[in-house]
Amino acid sequence: MRWEDREESTNIEDRRGMTGGRVAGIGGVGLIVVLAYSLLTGQNPMQVLNQVSGSSPTSASGEYQPTPHEEELRKFTAVTLKDTETVWHDIFRQLGREYVEPKLVMFTQQVESGCGVADAGMGPFYCGNDEKVYIDLSFYDMMKQKFGANGDFAQAYVIAHEVGHHVQKQLGTLDQVHAKREQMSDRQYNQLSVRLELQADFYAGVWAHHAKQLASLDRKDLESALNAANAIGDDALQKKMQGYVVPDAFTHGTSEQRARWFLKGWETGDVRQGDTFSVRNL
Repeated sequence: MRWEDREESTNIEDRRGMTGGRVAGIGGVGLIVVLAYSLLTGQNPMQVLNQVSGSSPTSASGEYQPTPHEEELRKFTAVTLKDTETVWHDIFRQLGREYVEPKLVMFTQQVESGCGVADAGMGPFYCGNDEKVYIDLSFYDMMKQKFGANGDFAQAYVIAHEVGHHVQKQLGTLDQVHAKREQMSDRQYNQLSVRLELQADFYAGVWAHHAKQLASLDRKDLESALNAANAIGDDALQKKMQGYVVPDAFTHGTSEQRARWFLKGWETGDVRQGDTFSVRNL
C-alpha cells in the first residue's frame, strides 16, 4: 500500500494525552475488541469497561509528544481517511446523494465521545451520535503483535470498517438497527448486529476496490486485510478465549463471513450488492 507523502485528511481531532471519565453507553461496534482485549489481558470484559476513572476529561501536563513511530501511524491514518473521503464522495455522487465526511479522533487511554467515555481497550469504534471514528493508534501494534495482522493494509481495513459504519449512518441503516434494540432479545439483536458488522466489512471492501489506484493496492494488500478479518472473527476469538464457540453470542460474524463479505466488496465495488439484511445465509 502506497501512502507516504500523500494528501492527509483535515478531519482529524488529535486528543492524545487526554483522559476521560466513566464509560457510558458505547455502541456494539467496539465490542469485538473488548473480547480481544479481555483475551489478551485475562480480564473479564465488564472489568475492562469499568476500569476508567470517574473524572472528567483532562489534558495531561505539557503538550503530548508522540514518538517517531506514533507520528508515522498518525500520518498513515490521516492519508487513509483522506482516501475514504475521496472514494465515498464519488460513490454517493453516483447514488445522487451527498457524502458528509466523518471526523476521526485520535486518543490515548480514554476518550469522551457522543456515545460515552471509552477505554482504549475497547479498540477503534464509531459513534453515530457525533458521527466520529475513534482510535488509539497503539491498537495497530496490538493487531500485529497479538493477532499476527501484519501489513499497512490490515490497519487500513480497520479504519475502512469504522468508516463503513459512518456510511451506514449516512444511509439510515445504523439508526434503523439501533432503534430495534429494545424490541428484541439479546440473541435476536446479536444476529442483527452480525449483519450490521458484515455490511461494514463489505463497505470496507467496496472502498478498497475503488482505492486500488489511489493507494496502489495489490494482492498482498488483499491478503493482509483478509488475514485481519480472519483474526478477529467471533469464532476465532471465542476459541482462543474459552476453547469453544457460542454462535448465539456472535456480534460481528465468523472469520469466514468477515473475510468473505470484505472480499465481495473488493471484487464488485458495488454498494448495491451489500444488503446483508436480506440474504438468508450470511
